[in-house]
Amino acid sequence: MESNTTRGGISIELEHIFPIIKKWLYSEKEIFLREIVSNACDAITKLRRLVSLGEAGGIELGEQKIRVILDEKASTITVTDTGIGMTEEELKKYICQIALSGALDFIQKYEGTEADPQQNGIIGHFGLGFYSSFMVSDTVDVITRSYTGSPVIKWTCTDEGNYEITPDYDDEEGLVGSFGTAVVMHINDEGKEFLSPWKLRDVLEKYCAFMPEEIYFEEAGKEEEKKDKKDKDKEPEAPKPVNDTHPLWLKNPSDCTDEEYKEFYRKVFKDWKEPLFHIHLKADYPLNFKGILYFPRIGSEFESLEGQVKLYYNQVFVADNIKEVIPEYLLMLKGVLDCPELPLNVSRSYLQNSGYVSKISAHITKKVADKLNSMFTQDRKSYEGIWRDLKTFVEYGCLRDQKFYDRVKDTILLEQTGGEFKTIDEYLESAKEKHENKIYYANDKVAQSGYIRMFNDQGIDIVLLDRIIDSQFINVIEQNREGVKFVRVDSEIADDLKGDGEIKELPKVAELLKKVAGEKLTVKFDRLKDEKIPAILNVSEEGRRMNDMMAMYRMDGMPLDETLIMNLSSPLTGKLADEIENGREEAAETMARQIYRLAALSQRQLTSEELVDFLSDSYKILGMIN
Repeated sequence: MESNTTRGGISIELEHIFPIIKKWLYSEKEIFLREIVSNACDAITKLRRLVSLGEAGGIELGEQKIRVILDEKASTITVTDTGIGMTEEELKKYICQIALSGALDFIQKYEGTEADPQQNGIIGHFGLGFYSSFMVSDTVDVITRSYTGSPVIKWTCTDEGNYEITPDYDDEEGLVGSFGTAVVMHINDEGKEFLSPWKLRDVLEKYCAFMPEEIYFEEAGKEEEKKDKKDKDKEPEAPKPVNDTHPLWLKNPSDCTDEEYKEFYRKVFKDWKEPLFHIHLKADYPLNFKGILYFPRIGSEFESLEGQVKLYYNQVFVADNIKEVIPEYLLMLKGVLDCPELPLNVSRSYLQNSGYVSKISAHITKKVADKLNSMFTQDRKSYEGIWRDLKTFVEYGCLRDQKFYDRVKDTILLEQTGGEFKTIDEYLESAKEKHENKIYYANDKVAQSGYIRMFNDQGIDIVLLDRIIDSQFINVIEQNREGVKFVRVDSEIADDLKGDGEIKELPKVAELLKKVAGEKLTVKFDRLKDEKIPAILNVSEEGRRMNDMMAMYRMDGMPLDETLIMNLSSPLTGKLADEIENGREEAAETMARQIYRLAALSQRQLTSEELVDFLSDSYKILGMIN
C-alpha cells in the first residue's frame, strides 16, 4: 500500500530569527559580555591544546590574554584574544550558521567523539553565545587571523542578519596581531548603558572575575592621557588583569592558608567581618564540582540571614543563590560553587529535575554537618565560642531537613543561663536524679530571673532559649527523643522547689485574689522551700506554645489560663489571710493586688491598666510606712 507520508526539514528565515535572538536569547542583556569573553577564553584554550599536541606548526605561545576595549566616542566595545583565530572557511561555517558549535567540532576532532567538553576547559558548546552581541549592537565586526598563517579576514553583520566578508583585510589597528580574533560591537541605543566604564567594569567583575585567561580592561585614549600626566622619568605601572585566573577553590585545601581564605572572602563578598569558618569542597567522580562555603558572622537573629552563594561553570559566573543547588537553609551561607556539569544557561525546571543537582545538594549538606561535628570534637571550646552565631542556622537546618538533624544532633548545644554549654545528652544525664527527661528553660533571662534563681538555688540548671526560632526547634527535639519534654520555668513548680509541711486550702484568700485579678484566675496553694516568695504565676506550656506559633503566623492568640500558686511557707500568705479574717478589707485588697501583680511581673508584662493600679498601690503602701 502506497504511503502519503511527507518528510522535510524545518526552515528558518534569518530576518525572523534575529529579532528573537536580540530580545529573548538571554534574560539579562549584560550577559553578552560574558558570552563574548568566554568565546575568547575558548579560542586561547584551543590554541594551547593544539600546541601541546604538536598540531600548531611550531608556534610558541607567548603571553596569552584577552583585552576588553571601550571606546565611548566611537560607541564600540571590542573584545580581542590571542587564540586560535579562524580561516575564511571556518568563519563562514561557525559564524554564518546559527547554533553550530565550533567548540564541539574541535573537541570531537582532537579529543575523540566520547570526550566530555567540561573536562577540556572549553566553556561554550551551544553555538549561540556569539549572537548575544546583537542584543546591544546594531552592527558587529569580527576581525580574525588563523594560527595557520592565513590572511586577516573581516566579517561585518547588521542586526538584520545581513553580512559581508572582506578577505585580506588591512588590520591597521593591529587588533589580531600574528593570530587571534577581535569582536567589535557597535553599541545601539538599547545598549548605551554599557558605554560607561564603571558599568562595563562592573559586568566584567561580576561574570568574568575568575575566568581562566587574563582579561585586561582598557579605555580607548585613556592610556595616552595617563602618559602625558605622569612624570616621564617614572616607569609606567604595568597593567593588571581584572580577573584571577586560578581562584582559591581550584587549589588543594592543604595548599591554602587561613589568611588566603579570609582575603578571598573579603574580595568576593565585600564583607569585612571575618567569617566564622569555611568549608573547602572538592568532589570528584561522579559529582565533579568544587567550591568554598563560608559561615558569616551573624550579629543577631534579626539581622538579614540572606547569604550569597555564587554558581560558576568552569570559572564563569552563572547566577547567585540557585535554590535548587543549595538547600534553602544553607542559603544564609556565603560562598562559590563551580559545577562544570551544569549547563552554562541553567533553567529552574532543569535544576528541579536534575539528579546531578540533587546529589550536589545532598553532598553539601553532609559536608556542612561533618564540619560542625569535627569542630565540636576537635576544639569544643572554640565551637562553644561561636555557638550563638551558629545556633540559628543549625536550628533552622534541623527544622527543614530531618537528615541534617540526624547528622548534627550530638553536637547541638544548650546554653545555660549561667553561660555554660551542654549537649542534650549531657544535660539530661546531669538532671536525671532531679527531673528525669525534663529540660527546664527560660526565654527571658531578665524577666524570669526570679524563677531562674529559685531553680538554681535547688541545683537545677536552666537552659536559655531566647530566640524566636527556639520555640519551634524544641518541638523537633521532643519529636525525635521519646519522653523528653521542654518546660519553661514559669509553667510548673518542679518537685525540688517544694518544701515540707501541710498543704491546706484558704478559700477566702482564693476568693479575694479572684476578685482583684479576675474570675478566670486559678488559685492553688502549695509550700515552697523559698519563703521569701509569696506567690508564683504559672501558665500552661502547651497553651503558650500554641500562642507563640500563632504569633509567628501573625494570628491572634487565645487568652492564656493563669494559675497563681500561693506559697504557704511565706509569711505574707499568712498575713493576707489574717487581714481578711480581721475584716481589714481595703488593706487586704491592696495586698492581694500587689501579690498578684508582683507574680505577674515575673511572668509577663503588665497591661497599661494593671501598671497604673500597681504604681498607685505601691505609693499607697509606701505612705503607710511609719
